Amino acid sequence: MLKNASPRIISFYTSATIAGFFLLVNVLFGLIFNDELIWLPIVLQTLIIFLVSYLVFLYALTRYIYRKIKLIYKSIHKFKRATKKNLNAVDLSSDIIGEVEQEVSQWAADQAMEIESLKTLEAYRREFIGNVSHELKTPIFSLQGYLHTLMEGALYDEKINMKYVKRAVKNAERLQTIVEDLDAISKIESGQLDTEADVFDIKMLVEEVFDEVEIQAAENKSNLIFKEGANTNFNVIGDRNSIRQVLVNLIINSVKYGKYEGTTKVSFYDMDKYILIEVADNGDGIDQEHLPHLFDRFYRVDRSRSRHAGGSGLGLSIVKHIIEAHKQTINVRSTKGAGSTFGFTLAKA
Repeated sequence: MLKNASPRIISFYTSATIAGFFLLVNVLFGLIFNDELIWLPIVLQTLIIFLVSYLVFLYALTRYIYRKIKLIYKSIHKFKRATKKNLNAVDLSSDIIGEVEQEVSQWAADQAMEIESLKTLEAYRREFIGNVSHELKTPIFSLQGYLHTLMEGALYDEKINMKYVKRAVKNAERLQTIVEDLDAISKIESGQLDTEADVFDIKMLVEEVFDEVEIQAAENKSNLIFKEGANTNFNVIGDRNSIRQVLVNLIINSVKYGKYEGTTKVSFYDMDKYILIEVADNGDGIDQEHLPHLFDRFYRVDRSRSRHAGGSGLGLSIVKHIIEAHKQTINVRSTKGAGSTFGFTLAKA
């Protein structure tokens, strides 16, 4: 009965018990000593005892609970600003202890989640710094090696000087790519990347990207085509420059990591309010264990091959951020030996 009682209920039952005990004692004394019971004074005294006890207990409980609860809430609210409790008043008709218990339990759960989240972020930060250092270290050491070799006399050796200069330039360009991609991710995550809601033809944009990556495709003898039956023109809504960057990343990846003399197919599918754009290759495919991590920063399925192919290791992470900034989704599916397909959606205009 008193499990979730308020201060008023506790005071009432306590006072009723004391008054009842006083009444019982008077009745017993009257019976033992054969005194005639005068009920009116006894009842009045019982009522007075009940009222005085009730007020005293209520005041004591209120002051005690108020002081303790206020201290608890102050401790909680110091770290939990979202709670809007009135610390200058106590609702005597409510289950204050129960509310505080619930509040403290919720606060403890929130704190545990926040601590776990901070631990995860700290682990991610350490991993990210390690990855950045590792990615920067390789081109920097290579660049230093070529330059020192040239300074020590190779500069005047016509057989190797231009070869080393070209390699040094290639590593410098890779450094620039990493820094630019890190800057792009930073701007996207901080909301500093300016995007505009343009209406454009997605097929025409893909054709422009095909022209742009034509040289890379020719080096690998890759064919860039549209899938038959899924090559209709569609107008979509999005930031044209950002979506161009997405397509460039996906198509270049398809060329780099697809098989030699392979094919990259782009297809479009009408999904009522959205258009699904897919970029597929017929390469070796990717093991299923790698698929959940493909969009992680610096994640590489084959590190040696990826570095040989160049790139910063941030391309797919940037792609994911751009698509999510458009409030759309991107996914990947792959079959070993049959190739990989990256698909993302855009709102239909």
